[in-house]
Amino acid sequence: MENRPKRSPLNPGDAHVLVVEDNAPNFALIARLLAYVGVKRCEWKTTGWGVVAFAEQMDRVDLILMDLRLPVEDGYEALAHIRAHPKLGNTLVVLVTALGGAAEMDKAQEAGFDGFISKPLNAKKFPDQIKRILNGEAVWEFER
Repeated sequence: MENRPKRSPLNPGDAHVLVVEDNAPNFALIARLLAYVGVKRCEWKTTGWGVVAFAEQMDRVDLILMDLRLPVEDGYEALAHIRAHPKLGNTLVVLVTALGGAAEMDKAQEAGFDGFISKPLNAKKFPDQIKRILNGEAVWEFER
């Protein structure tokens, strides 16, 4: 895993978030919880394929919440494209996956993700997790 620069804390109201999630109900829940935290700018992409081109069309991207099981390219493949891109390479990318477990979390850390949140999302914990991530804290958590 490579070390990326330390990020300055970011106010949720100023954050630009890209959610890469192929399940509409999961995206709706994430979007509602992000809005609850104060995030006003949230975009949605349903596949890992083309995520770099999509992100380049946004004003900026501060945080990408990435599902693992995605059509065409999975979260690991999409992360590799993001990390290789000169403009997006240091973007915060947090894995949000139903494959919650210590082995998958270790694999995600080794691949270069900046955090790990397991599904099903805990609606009581998720807002705090997002606040902590935007505040510069690494969040690596899965529900047992």
